[in-house]
Amino acid sequence: MEYRQGSHTKYKIEYHFVWVTKYRYHVLVGDLALRVRELVRQTCERHEIQILRGVVSKDHVHILVSAPPSISPSTIMRWVKGRTSRKLFEEFPHVKKRYWGRHFWARGYFCVTAGELTKEMIEEYLAHHFEPKPSDRFDIEP
Repeated sequence: MEYRQGSHTKYKIEYHFVWVTKYRYHVLVGDLALRVRELVRQTCERHEIQILRGVVSKDHVHILVSAPPSISPSTIMRWVKGRTSRKLFEEFPHVKKRYWGRHFWARGYFCVTAGELTKEMIEEYLAHHFEPKPSDRFDIEP
């Protein structure tokens, strides 16, 4: 298990994000798809977010990232979707015709945490970490 390190923290926080183009149009092809990939990489690199895996499909993007605990998933998506949308409209004028409302991405996104510890593993560890008192649900170690 590899952990990342901040000035006062050790962490391993991974998110799987999926977001789609507005109206699910199949526009992420050719140069536009390559530029989306590059913009996502640049944005993540700027904020010390590591991309572990990623795929740009015709109408959606998947990424698995490792992020510092100080950055929320919604902030990550705001940075990524906002910057890519803005740059794509600047660099690809034909996109403006298809997306006349200046919204390249659909409103929402999918996010799930990815980890190696299951809830059962954590409960097992806590149950056997010290001798529990039957009446307590939240124990203090002696």
